[in-house]
Amino acid sequence: MSYRGRFRVWRGDADGGALADFQVEVNEGEVVLDVLHRLQATQTPDLAVRWNCKAGKCGSCSAEINGRPRLLCMTRMSVFERDEVVTVTPMRSFPVIRDLVTDVSFNYSKAREIPSFTPPPGLAPGEYRMGQVDVERSQEFRKCIECFLCQDTCHVVRDHEENKRSFAGPRFLMRIAELEMHPLDVADRVQAAQDEHGLGLCNITKCCTDVCPEGIHITDNALIPMKERVADRRYDPLVWLGRTISRRRS
Repeated sequence: MSYRGRFRVWRGDADGGALADFQVEVNEGEVVLDVLHRLQATQTPDLAVRWNCKAGKCGSCSAEINGRPRLLCMTRMSVFERDEVVTVTPMRSFPVIRDLVTDVSFNYSKAREIPSFTPPPGLAPGEYRMGQVDVERSQEFRKCIECFLCQDTCHVVRDHEENKRSFAGPRFLMRIAELEMHPLDVADRVQAAQDEHGLGLCNITKCCTDVCPEGIHITDNALIPMKERVADRRYDPLVWLGRTISRRRS
């Protein structure tokens, strides 16, 4: 059964904008992205919205719905009351290009700062051998679709623009954790996570985990273990002694 839904959509660009009110047809089983497409087709053909797969796997249609970072294609209209105003705004942590489309290039810059997978010397591609039990822990992180909702909701950058220079954000700290936990990666990533990528700025509120559409336990399985490794490296006397002896022998 269809009904007239009430929508409030942010319209504007980098110079400013405002929320605009619309009433648009909503049909049973639809998601927010369906309604925005109908809005484009019937009332606002110039509405800018980024999307691609409409299946929750490309991460393109990230926005904020009633103030919560979500995928437009995975947010069903049935979760809202029929008389509820559904407010759709662009991701707040990134510069607006136009309407619901934001400039997420910050994230690609951070990705380039992380050294890639580093296998042991002398081990050629095709010679990698790992047991499943050794990769299970980091395999969860490979589900990431790079929607950047975790980056958007993280208050370290959401409320403090000045932190973007020194803070990689949960998505890329998770990438560092994935490589650190990889059984064949030999790079030392613990110190860099703290000193170069801002791990210490994270105060583990789990807001990144709460908005992840893939259900990745970013805080518990990536960020906290990395913090524990940093603490062991810096403050555990036995770890310090072992590293000191190893350096002297070399």
